[in-house]
Amino acid sequence: MPRSPEPAYSPAEIARSGLCIGCGACTLTANDAGMRWDRDGFRKPDGDFTRRRSAAVAARCPMSPAAADEDELADHFPAPQHDKLGRSLACYIGHVAEGEWRANGSSGGLTSWVAGELLRTGAVDAVAHVGPEDPKQSGRFFGYRLSRTPEQLSGGAKSRYYPVDLATVLRDIRATPGRYAIIGVPCFIKAVQLARRADPLLADRITHTLGLFCGHQKSAHLVDSFAVQLETPIDRVRAVDYRRKDPGRPANWYRADLTLDDGSHRAQDWTHLADGDWGAGFWQNPACDWCDDVVAETADIAFGDAWIEPYSSDGRGTNVVVVRSLALQAMVEEARAAGRLMLEAVTPETVVQTQAAGFRHRREGLAYRLTWAKRGLRPVKRVAPDARQPWRRKAIYRLRWLITRLSHWMYGLARWTGRPQLAVAWARPMLRLYQAFAWGAGPLGQWLDRVAPRAKA
Repeated sequence: MPRSPEPAYSPAEIARSGLCIGCGACTLTANDAGMRWDRDGFRKPDGDFTRRRSAAVAARCPMSPAAADEDELADHFPAPQHDKLGRSLACYIGHVAEGEWRANGSSGGLTSWVAGELLRTGAVDAVAHVGPEDPKQSGRFFGYRLSRTPEQLSGGAKSRYYPVDLATVLRDIRATPGRYAIIGVPCFIKAVQLARRADPLLADRITHTLGLFCGHQKSAHLVDSFAVQLETPIDRVRAVDYRRKDPGRPANWYRADLTLDDGSHRAQDWTHLADGDWGAGFWQNPACDWCDDVVAETADIAFGDAWIEPYSSDGRGTNVVVVRSLALQAMVEEARAAGRLMLEAVTPETVVQTQAAGFRHRREGLAYRLTWAKRGLRPVKRVAPDARQPWRRKAIYRLRWLITRLSHWMYGLARWTGRPQLAVAWARPMLRLYQAFAWGAGPLGQWLDRVAPRAKA
């Protein structure tokens, strides 16, 4: 029997289907490829190659229906399989005990510490990670870069809820011999693993992958929204801190901080922002609705925030860690024994508890979304379609979907009319509606609690 042809998709086809996450991995398949900003504030592939169907694109795109899934990409890890964490050798909760790693990071400092330790010990020559940029020079607030010393690395600590892509840094790795580690969210690490499968040079040079737990990715327009709400012209903003750390406040009390061109600051708690409820889906990349990986299952080691008590109340920050590589497990255990890391071994179920809301949205919510009618390519996921859920849960998932799409549309309308406050004025009642369904807030929420008992959001 002749072999059936390999599936072939174009980047434009994937983007039209709402599946492009903007990682830029597809740009390695063509010489005329680049990346650009789209109207919704996301990175998208650019160039004539976006219109050409290609088996290489179909195999390398992390959201492609034809790409290998996370289970297949992680099957080389010498670790037991867990239904939500993927492969798992060891799990920990804690923080870095030495230096300024913990103080300089959003959480417990473990991500930067592991990357710095790889550099310090010579295990890698450089680390690819996201760091701040000057928006006046580059047109963006953050981007991927290569750091070759722990000192350079420290400038990239903290959370970055901002669109970036891997296109340039992967080309740099191909062009320059050496051993590299890459830090990224789940879909980006999956894209790296797919690229390593297809390209022996990348497979040889990318020796370590460090994953970040992820709820979803945000649009660059989130920064514009912060500026509007803090009554600051966006062209005066020079730097963004999405989670300004304060040891005297609970870690889950996010506070956004904008640094202006004169060195002054504008800051506000997320709870006082119209789009400050993360779970509502404001400014979300629509492709995130079709992801089933919360904990970077294809990474050698992955890090998140310990969103359970007593850790979430500790303003100094606490990490939860999943280790899948024997070499990195040995590194962590050696530092733990020496008192350099304060880590408590925990069960996989404890890790799942710290990310409970994310797993509900990526498993239960995804199962429901997979039953919806959809234009274009349909994602192939490890979650089976299932609409057997209470109507209030379905309403929450529908509201999140609607808020995501309308927030981008309202931003465009606000720019077109020259009324930047329009999107904020729309967001506030939408937030109240969402929180009524999700949290029982307000008179509508109290009524909903009586007629349809609330489950966890």
